[in-house]
Amino acid sequence: MPPATVEAGTTPWSTGLFDCAEDQGVCLMGWCCPCVAVGRIAEILDKGATSSGTGAALYFAVGLLTGWQCQWIYSCVYRTKMRAQYGLQETPCPDCCVHFCWLEYCAICQEYSELRNRGFVMDIGWHANVELQKQQGRSDGSIVPPATQHMI
Repeated sequence: MPPATVEAGTTPWSTGLFDCAEDQGVCLMGWCCPCVAVGRIAEILDKGATSSGTGAALYFAVGLLTGWQCQWIYSCVYRTKMRAQYGLQETPCPDCCVHFCWLEYCAICQEYSELRNRGFVMDIGWHANVELQKQQGRSDGSIVPPATQHMI
């Protein structure tokens, strides 16, 4: 969570929207397996209330039912949620525009990278990240992601 003194929309993203290729693992995840990436993003942002499997299935279902024309609406919700949780800037344009059409995959990569850069181990889910944090000595009950491991 961002410090209480951070104003909404003032924190820059840790990567740019078009920086997908900087991390090949994230790039492959976002472009080849967007359902999995969105599911993992959903689980972290929903603090475990939505499992990565459920998030992936919902993204896939919306895409399938709309002929892959409206799945971006589902993932856009999580971009907006991420920006609210971390005080991130709404750049380069509104969230719905960033997720529309081909920018969808760049946005997924940026969001996935943002959570990784904030210390989340994306492939272990929310609850395992909380346990990892406890193992690292942060058992004060606050939910802050671990700061040392970065994997997809």
